[in-house]
Amino acid sequence: MNDYIIRGTAANDQVRFFAAYTKDVVETARQKHNTSPVATAALGRLLTAGAMMGSMCKNDSDVITLQIQCSGPIGGLTVTADSKANVKGYVNNPDVMLPPSKEGKLDVGKALDLGVLTVIKDIGLKEPYSGQTNLITGEIAEDLTYYFASSEQIPTSVALGVLMNKENTVRQAGGFMIQMMPFASDEVITALEERLKDFTSVTSHLDRGETPEDMMAELFEGMDMTIEDKIPTEFYCNCSKERVSRAVISVGKKELADMIEEGKPIEVNCHFCNSHYNFSVEELEEMLKAAR
Repeated sequence: MNDYIIRGTAANDQVRFFAAYTKDVVETARQKHNTSPVATAALGRLLTAGAMMGSMCKNDSDVITLQIQCSGPIGGLTVTADSKANVKGYVNNPDVMLPPSKEGKLDVGKALDLGVLTVIKDIGLKEPYSGQTNLITGEIAEDLTYYFASSEQIPTSVALGVLMNKENTVRQAGGFMIQMMPFASDEVITALEERLKDFTSVTSHLDRGETPEDMMAELFEGMDMTIEDKIPTEFYCNCSKERVSRAVISVGKKELADMIEEGKPIEVNCHFCNSHYNFSVEELEEMLKAAR
């Protein structure tokens, strides 16, 4: 099953939902960043959320960034997604190792600990929109639920999951976001709350061979569910040597001149996908000519 996101509505448009399967997205991130199991789980959850929130954007040029700054040993995470659900991201400390939680699970909450979640939406306005909330549990899904309620005033249920194999590859990954419209009735809200209480976990459903469609069909049984769209999602970084060279030029003439004076090639790494770009002294000299 290739990675994808479904979008739809239920209960006569009183509810909208997004559900994702993201195993390849998370496994690609694990390979690129060589993340530990708990770092893979944390980054995988945020990548899944980012892909779904990217798919909520209305314009092709819209970009959403989810950033977590935290006191825990993971140090922080950053994820960026576009409206086509292309997503990329990294963790500050990919090697973090922790004992399992009391429930025997990867302890993402302990890896993050206290911190702040910032959501930045670049939707073509003069200034990007930015909303910020404190981390509630550090488990990411609950933190995003709180963000939607406090910053966007949208009652939202967020579920995210990453299940690892014993050899530390990704076994399953996915999630969903269910949002109540302002005119949702108390009956619909109560019924959904009860069903969500009984819902085990995203990864347990995926590991039984269920799809995002199956999960939503179970939660919205008898509620007139309609799937409006199915879009592919992938880990994708748009970095290139040309883009990186522009970034190097932007450091300024003095810094470029200092690099050239050292007489050694430089290597620049992309945070998001860990690609390495080398620039010779001759290339740096050409860049200095182009610098303002």
